[in-house]
Amino acid sequence: MRLLPLIEQEKKKEKPDVNKSGPKSLHNRGDFIKRGQQWGEVGGVDLWVLQSAQVRVEVLSLGAILRSVCCRGREGHMEDVVLGFDQLEGGAQRRQHVCGEAEDPCCVSGYLSDQRYLGATVGRVANRIARGRFVVEGKEYRLDINNGPNALHGGLRGFNKAIWLATAVEGGVQLSLTSPDGDQGYPGEVQVSVSYTLQGETLTAEYQARSTKTTPINLTNHSYFNLAGQAAADIYDHQVSISAQSYLPVDDSSIPTGEIRRVKGTPFDLTTPVLIGPRLKEVPGPGFDHNFCLSFPGDSWTERDAARVCHPASGRVLEVSTSQPGVQFYTANFLDGLTGKGGVRYRKHSSFCLETQNWPDAVNQAPFPSCLLCPGEDYHHVTRFTFTTV
Repeated sequence: MRLLPLIEQEKKKEKPDVNKSGPKSLHNRGDFIKRGQQWGEVGGVDLWVLQSAQVRVEVLSLGAILRSVCCRGREGHMEDVVLGFDQLEGGAQRRQHVCGEAEDPCCVSGYLSDQRYLGATVGRVANRIARGRFVVEGKEYRLDINNGPNALHGGLRGFNKAIWLATAVEGGVQLSLTSPDGDQGYPGEVQVSVSYTLQGETLTAEYQARSTKTTPINLTNHSYFNLAGQAAADIYDHQVSISAQSYLPVDDSSIPTGEIRRVKGTPFDLTTPVLIGPRLKEVPGPGFDHNFCLSFPGDSWTERDAARVCHPASGRVLEVSTSQPGVQFYTANFLDGLTGKGGVRYRKHSSFCLETQNWPDAVNQAPFPSCLLCPGEDYHHVTRFTFTTV
């Protein structure tokens, strides 16, 4: 694995060298960073901890996964608001009744077997590519089909299953990898990195990439949030608003039809806060799994407000801003009871995702913002997650 040249230049700036012997904790602007330590049963996977007075974040080098995000509620109580697992590998495990009697063994999931991308960085192309096919510079490329008739989130072994190289940066950790030419069927060798930095109440994810050939690329984080806490049963009591006047309708396999439809007068109008539970009853299908358009082709690169979610009972608020042209709002429609942290069963509508990214299937739909990265170009996007209270 190699770092991007532009990132190597940044590394020359003064900052702690975590590869040398010394303290395992780094302090920046009053925040706390704990150097990566081995986590789980499989060697090579490290856990990093970023902590401020308001937020505590755990990051795994496997899949550049956000394993946990703990933040305070109105009364000051810290709660983990990100779904995840207690182990890398799943297996049978006996649980206990409240009365102390043993239940039958249940299947406990882990990150290595996870097929729902909990907390993961997904790529080379997040979201769906129709029929797993696309044409770049006159050549057709075929991908593995792993979601109905389509390719989803980079393939059978996408970036979420790779072990990334983790190094300390100011305020956080940078994770880097090299995706070889032909990886999962995609053209070009791609050097990619994501940096997680924490300052106060804001967690920033910064994505960068370069390629040796023209290739589609679309990176995002796939964390599942529940602001009541990861053990809460559902998100029906959350309020959501999304700063988008348009969304992309989809066909029966969740591929955009090509229409860019105004949200006004539809259940997809989230421009003002709405309660998720009642609104889900109005949405066709099992729930939200749609791209909301934050910007359009020709718009300048800039960070924009994307979404705000509030849990009134606890007072927790998540605000998301991004430079990406879209955000996929997903209400965990296909979680089917897999066992997560603390033995909690994660079920349908137990959480939500705000996947900041390019529009789905953009490589096959010319009117959409381009997702192609050409040799000599830099891919660069930023997403910020801010955790506050009301």
